[in-house]
Amino acid sequence: MDNPYLDNSGFTPLGKVVGGMNVVDQLYSGYGEGAPQGRGPAQGRIMAEGNEYLSKSFPKLDYIKKAEIISE
Repeated sequence: MDNPYLDNSGFTPLGKVVGGMNVVDQLYSGYGEGAPQGRGPAQGRIMAEGNEYLSKSFPKLDYIKKAEIISE
């Protein structure tokens, strides 16, 4: 999905899951949407404080450790 209106807001496209959706479904989702709409991390604090903020405030958060780029 193309979301050009997010480009000017500093959002980076992460990618598209083409295999392994079962792994994605296992990621922790208990925090819900990011702040202020939900209880999840606040983008401003992530930018300012990084992983220290995330690991302290959201200990169940999952991280992507490796990704592979496959061109279509």
